[in-house]
Parts: sequence; C-alpha cells; structure tokens
Amino acid sequence: MALRNELKAIDAACWGNSRVRFRPLETEEDLIYACYTCQLTDEQRELVNPAWFSIGRAYLFPEDNYPCLICGERGEPVGFINLCAWLGEGDAYSWSFFIDKRQQGKGYGKAAARLAIRLLKAADPEKPIKLATEKDNERAQRLYASLGFQLLPELDGDDLVFGL
Repeated sequence: MALRNELKAIDAACWGNSRVRFRPLETEEDLIYACYTCQLTDEQRELVNPAWFSIGRAYLFPEDNYPCLICGERGEPVGFINLCAWLGEGDAYSWSFFIDKRQQGKGYGKAAARLAIRLLKAADPEKPIKLATEKDNERAQRLYASLGFQLLPELDGDDLVFGL
C-alpha cells in the first residue's frame, strides 16, 4: 500500500504528542504558511530544501508524500514536515522538515522527529527510516544521533545518510 494510504489509516489520536501535532496541508492558508510565513535562518537556507520543493514532489508523486504542518500545543503552526518514501535505492521511509526560525530552541524539532518516527513505524514497522543531511548540517546530525539513527555507509548524492 502507498505511504499516503498507510498514514491516512492511522488513528487521529496518534498524530500528536505532548509538544506537537501534525496536520496535513489542506488549504491555501496552510500552503502560504509552509512556503512563505514559515522561515529558515540564513544558515539553514543553505542546508535544507524549502517547503515548496517537498510540496512539488507531493503534487507529482502524491502516493509517496504526505506534507503536513507541525503545530504547537495550542494548534498554532510552528513548522513544516513532509513524510515520504525514500527516493534512493531500497525500501524505506523518510521525512524532510524544519521549524520556523521564530520557534526554534523550544523543543519542537525533537518532538516532531519523535512523532515522525512513531507515525512511520505505525505505517510499516518493518520498513527502515532513512534521513539525508548535508555534511555541514551538524545540528541535524546531532538530532538524528540523539534519536538512535546511525550514520550509514552510503550517500544520497553528496549528502550523508542516517538510518533507523
């Protein structure tokens, strides 16, 4: 079954934890937040793909992508995440995400990563999760290691690949 269908089958109660909740992009307002209002720091702009890139993939390959807003405790958007099928060789899941620069340092990133792991494992517990990151993105590498990801002996283009 396609990732989008697997995720849609997960009970709504599983889409949040004590810090964040994921809400699928469904409205023009959601799209504007993800692509324009939600901002990266200057350094991060060099290290991660913008939301419109993931949203474009979701448009072209809807069965393998599920773009969502990351919402805080009061339901306010604090970031963007795209849960997706791994594009490299092998059968795995992945995600790309970022937290709005005005919301960073509040624990939303780690909470969102934990929630992404939980959802992707609920979709298929046997499927590995792989994450690619720029070699210079040490912050992401520390986050992934803290969540139990291991650096794999492969590259995605020139990006490092971590697996769980």
